[in-house]
Amino acid sequence: MDSRIVPDTSAIIDGRITEALKREPGVVEIIIPEAAVAELENQANLGRETGFDGLNELKELRKVADGSDGRIKIRFHGKPPSDLGIKFARAGAIDDLIRKTAEENDATLVTSDKTQALVSEAKGLKVVYIGPKVKTVEPGIFKLFDNETASVHLKESTPAYAKKGHVGSFALVEIKPHVSREEIEEYAKEIVSCARSDPKGYMEMEKRGVSVIQLREYRIVIARPPFSDGLEITAVRPIMKTRLEDYKLSKKLLDRLGSRAEGIFIAGAPGQGKSTFAQALAEFYLSRGKVIKTMESPRDLQVPDVVTQYTGLEGSMEATADVLLLVRPDYTIYDEVRKTKDFQIFADMRLAGVGLVGVCHANRAIDAVQRLIGRVELGIIPHVVDTILFIEAGQIKQVYELRMTVKVPFGMRDGDLSRPVIEIRDFETCNPQYEMYSFGEEVVVIPVRQKAAQKEERARDEVSVANTKKAIVIRSGRRDEMVTVCADGEDLFNARTYKNGMIKIKRSSQEGRMLQNAIAAGQEITLS
Repeated sequence: MDSRIVPDTSAIIDGRITEALKREPGVVEIIIPEAAVAELENQANLGRETGFDGLNELKELRKVADGSDGRIKIRFHGKPPSDLGIKFARAGAIDDLIRKTAEENDATLVTSDKTQALVSEAKGLKVVYIGPKVKTVEPGIFKLFDNETASVHLKESTPAYAKKGHVGSFALVEIKPHVSREEIEEYAKEIVSCARSDPKGYMEMEKRGVSVIQLREYRIVIARPPFSDGLEITAVRPIMKTRLEDYKLSKKLLDRLGSRAEGIFIAGAPGQGKSTFAQALAEFYLSRGKVIKTMESPRDLQVPDVVTQYTGLEGSMEATADVLLLVRPDYTIYDEVRKTKDFQIFADMRLAGVGLVGVCHANRAIDAVQRLIGRVELGIIPHVVDTILFIEAGQIKQVYELRMTVKVPFGMRDGDLSRPVIEIRDFETCNPQYEMYSFGEEVVVIPVRQKAAQKEERARDEVSVANTKKAIVIRSGRRDEMVTVCADGEDLFNARTYKNGMIKIKRSSQEGRMLQNAIAAGQEITLS
């Protein structure tokens, strides 16, 4: 190591300056730019883990220098950016001040930032690029997990808890009687350090007081005041991986998922196994030769490496959707469809022809449909979502299909009230469960009582045929509807029923002769 060095913010956060000094036998002067200190302070004030890591590293660096008997000297140089009228938002402003510190002191700039190293070399400065760490200590929080642990919950000055069990049946268990702030700070430092160096580690979100990190299969949230009332870490991971075969789906449902369903909602309450089923569905589509992508924030679905996992492009899922329309996957799994914008993006992509699987929170299967009301136009809902899969305790409890039809809504009798109605039916039995339609300025969702619905369907389907001198009269429960007259299931012609459910066909007409021939042959007359 050179006798005079200037570390930038990346090198300070990285932590290897202190490691190198502990092994360095010579005399070294460390010049810390005030700009770097101000940047770390700014990040810490914003609640970012990198800021806290950097300031803790400066504190450790001071301890090493104080215990070196004068071999290691530390001094600060320059003025804070605020004194110079420079705003943090200006790109490259801090890096420029750090380079000036190295130049004015004829020192070697040490950085882990490739761009900083290239700019410094171009300006003729002495530079040591140390690159990102490739090996880090395994975060200690991982040791708190066992095969039955789904999540670990740590908060300063309180006991540590773990949620153990299996999907649909978890218990909160105390695993440590007390956790100090220092312990949690150490866990946080290890997590952030590992996330920066691990190829499967991502800083998914960093805002004032909270950081969300995806580290391999672990989703970790670090919360600090003022966002939380104390330092807290919550780490969650899936405890099982499934295949579609494990769900024992009917052949009818497998056929629908494989060929017809292209607007799917996987719904359920938190922790019931929605994401686990989404992962199984992704592998099912992969086995059929489909191209699969995901949209997630954070990216915590445990899918094969061949499935590319996208997050918000510059924080925007709408921009990610634009990219996916160019990539043209066969199916996209949209995890956490929650906000109004998410539903609108889902609808836009679906109408553009992309096969979509959305994962959304709902306490009942029908709630997933109701969440679309007001966010997506009523008339296009069945074109956006055609299949609802409701997951509870890791199993599929209900499957709904959505159909659009024109009819008199359930419970009404007057044919003048006929309108477009979205029927929500049980997929396996085809029995109607709910009807959704416009009533005045409101959109209503009405539960359909099954026995009453079946009775009404039978009444609508009952057909009687009577011959008069001049006409053939067909009576049915269908009022003021365009129907198809059939003979033994074969279509004959189209006709409209009157408000009393009758159709009159002149015997001398072509349709009348077709009916007379069918009746003479003993064929059953029905309407469809």
